[in-house]
Amino acid sequence: MHAAVDSLLEVEMLGRSAFSICVAIFSIGIATLLHAENRVLAELRFVAHNRAEKTAGVWVDGQYVGYTKELNGDKKMLLLPGKHEIVVRQPWYRDYVEQAVLEPGEVHTINLSLVRDANTPAKEATGELKILATPARAAVFVDEQFTGHVDEFDGVGQAMLLTSGQHRVRIALPGYLPFETVVDLRPHQKLKIETALVKGSITEAGGLVSKN
Repeated sequence: MHAAVDSLLEVEMLGRSAFSICVAIFSIGIATLLHAENRVLAELRFVAHNRAEKTAGVWVDGQYVGYTKELNGDKKMLLLPGKHEIVVRQPWYRDYVEQAVLEPGEVHTINLSLVRDANTPAKEATGELKILATPARAAVFVDEQFTGHVDEFDGVGQAMLLTSGQHRVRIALPGYLPFETVVDLRPHQKLKIETALVKGSITEAGGLVSKN
């Protein structure tokens, strides 16, 4: 009886050892694959010098990916080798556009230098719109134009200035369902939008997230 129990224990111990070895081999395999993949992919980095450049939105091949100061660490940009269109946008600044040809394993650095646009907010823009939403990194579009990110319009003195009348507001982020509403502002009126985006597929974020 004792011999049978000892045999079962030995089999169980051998099974556990074999399982541990399989897990270790699998982990090593995954690490090797990830290392090999990182050697194949190219990395895109941004050097920003002021608040406007640090909070500018980034589009890669027409797809919004976030704003410059967050695209590092675990959110760093890894792209397949080849040609990519990089667009950096900030309201009241000219778009920065670069056609980058990336080599495998390359670290491609973009030294931003956004130039002020000649256009300025209209004097008739006296209505104020505040946006309190999560995630705060979500992009904000007004009348189909990129206007910035949520966290630029949720603090003291950070309201968005708009002309009176109706405006279509869209808050969107890849991986979340977009929020869309219409506001009707009167001169000098103050409004606030509060919402929380719901997680969803990147394809459900809507066309304006990938607007060129």
